[in-house]
Amino acid sequence: MWLNPKKISPAFYKRFKNILFLAGCIITTVFVTEALHSSVSASNDDTPFNQNLKTYPVPLPDTMSFAGESVPMNHLGIREGLEQEMLINTYWQSQGVLMLKRAHRYFPEIERILEKNSIPPDFKYLALAESAFSYKSSPAGAVGFWQMMKGTAEAYHLEINKEVDERYNLEKSTEAACRYFKDAYQELHNWTLVAASYNMGIAGVERELQYEKENSYYDLSLNLETSRYVYRILSLKQFVLYPSMYGYYLKKKDYYEPVPSYTVTVDSTLYSLADYAQKNGISYHVLKFLNPWLINDKLSNPEKRPYLITLPQKNIPFAELGEYMDYSDSIPCNSPSKVCAIKPDSLQPHVIVHVIAPGETIDSVAKQYNVPVNRLRIWNSIPDTVKPKEKDEIMIFENQ
Repeated sequence: MWLNPKKISPAFYKRFKNILFLAGCIITTVFVTEALHSSVSASNDDTPFNQNLKTYPVPLPDTMSFAGESVPMNHLGIREGLEQEMLINTYWQSQGVLMLKRAHRYFPEIERILEKNSIPPDFKYLALAESAFSYKSSPAGAVGFWQMMKGTAEAYHLEINKEVDERYNLEKSTEAACRYFKDAYQELHNWTLVAASYNMGIAGVERELQYEKENSYYDLSLNLETSRYVYRILSLKQFVLYPSMYGYYLKKKDYYEPVPSYTVTVDSTLYSLADYAQKNGISYHVLKFLNPWLINDKLSNPEKRPYLITLPQKNIPFAELGEYMDYSDSIPCNSPSKVCAIKPDSLQPHVIVHVIAPGETIDSVAKQYNVPVNRLRIWNSIPDTVKPKEKDEIMIFENQ
């Protein structure tokens, strides 16, 4: 029987209406939730979530080195540390593609300066690990491809003020990094420890060596960042040398080419860099791209210091940033109009995915493809105690 509003108090009637409203909301919510659950369940039954998704462990090399120093791959934790960084590089695809494209542009100049200073070429991967060749600034204030702090940069003779920051100058910052590497090697006598010291300081590495009574980076218990640092460098070395092994296929035209350029000396005041760019037949944007160390819109230069400003070569067809430059292999490499860049992925392997058939073993698969069993296990991260099952997929890398 419905309540008669005339026979009850207004307060009781209002409370009763609220109760009915809440009850209706609860019932509606239950019905909607059940309907959605049934729909999702039916969808999952009809279309499994990961029917087209396949994720593989990354192949790890059986031997590695940094700056000519062997990595003890059989030591506890070494392969796990390397695999962690390889997984991050491999499955962060957007960053991986950008690093490969940028490395092609900047490695030649860095390699030249490292060689001039007798620094092992593997240190170019340290710069890649630090910045991915992007002009980012760390929360602590480190900037440039080598991610230098202001104090360190000034100690190694880089100029930093309101108009100039030479940490953004590729040549000068690389020269400064080389001076640091030489100083660190004089103290530590080991290139791997030198690389680690770039992250935690020379004094920090020396303190840990003395406290732990060890002489190898791989035997030290370090803070989380430094304990991963060298593995990140090693993983980038492997990734850049063999990109197709990790699923990256870039064509020659995909890489960012070095921009053909020359330098001019300026020892006067430039009141407007935009005007200076126009006078040289380029845009302000191009001037800034080639000279990121000019951090203001002018160069006061009260001391009349000589600065080298980079300008693009003329009469060479390339898009504004140089990504689609014409490139002729018939021109001698010492020609001023020829870009002598690194050859990417010179040892690209052909990847085969083999599906384990009934009765097959990892030994029979290794014999079929004429590869050592231990290498097959390394490529697919299969422990010695594990036997592949029927329908398991195994990757084989030819030309390895």
